[in-house]
Amino acid sequence: MGRNSLVERLAAQVRSKSFAISLLKKRGDLDSYGRLTPKGRVRDAMTAEERAIDRASTESGKAPSDYVYNPATNRATLKQ
Repeated sequence: MGRNSLVERLAAQVRSKSFAISLLKKRGDLDSYGRLTPKGRVRDAMTAEERAIDRASTESGKAPSDYVYNPATNRATLKQ
């Protein structure tokens, strides 16, 4: 799944669309009506790779270019 599939991708990962929606609401990506918030629109425009790299770089404070994406685990790790 690529861009514009934030809800569908998370639903596939957690195996429940209603649970995925509740998680996205809790994170602030969806509003109480289930519509994308401005933050959610930014995340929805990203691919899974871009989101994983963004999560890792935001958490560490390092540059996104310092990371490599593993599609099998949906994680980004520091380049060696």
